Amino acid sequence: MDLQLKIWRQKNKLNKGEIKNYSIKNIEPDMSFLEMLDILNQGLISSGEEPVAFDHDCREGICGACSLVINGAPHGPDKGTTTCQLHMRRFNDGDTIYIEPFRGNSFPVIKDLVVDRSAFDRIQQAGGYVSVNTSGNTVDANATPIPKPDADKAFEAAACIGCGACVAACKNSSAMLFVGAKVSQYAHLPQGKVEAKERVTNMVKQMDKEGFGNCTNTGACEAHCPKEISVENIANLNREYLLSKIK
Repeated sequence: MDLQLKIWRQKNKLNKGEIKNYSIKNIEPDMSFLEMLDILNQGLISSGEEPVAFDHDCREGICGACSLVINGAPHGPDKGTTTCQLHMRRFNDGDTIYIEPFRGNSFPVIKDLVVDRSAFDRIQQAGGYVSVNTSGNTVDANATPIPKPDADKAFEAAACIGCGACVAACKNSSAMLFVGAKVSQYAHLPQGKVEAKERVTNMVKQMDKEGFGNCTNTGACEAHCPKEISVENIANLNREYLLSKIK
């Protein structure tokens, strides 16, 4: 396939960015989207130009690093798919593809398509953990009976990879789905009950401090989530937060 690429280029967060046009030829349909960008960069480097900076790591749909807005959709047109799992057969010969970084004031651009998502790390550090005694006296987790519906809900919430597609899809750049998932994965388990009040209070406080917007209730976050995390986790976050305020 021969394609026209319109890619956001930006030196750093202090410089003004712009869309630049690139032509690329002989792209195989079975290539992944990131492999296509690799080929583009090989050509740019060979011609003495600056390659396009983009984030990636596992390329297996697990790490969430490959965060790109493709033709206006976080992670591209396929539902339940990360950018690295998107294949070029999803496009046609002669297509024009717009490629931009994830949008949101709390995700400042580092360079080109790479954004700083450390705000998510700080929210996680504020309370997204369970304090466990590791002195050698720990109890096997399997020894704690947990109803299967609760275990399933916790597992589904824990599937969140923290990519930030929910923020990029939301018109208010809300992080409620991410925080909801991180709170819910503990809220459904007995191991998470002890610190439940402090966890949700601290994580919501840090979310607000990072400048994320409020939930719009439009469901765009769930629609673009590569792991299809349910908005029920936002309802659970609100419930846990309300309970934390009741003495």
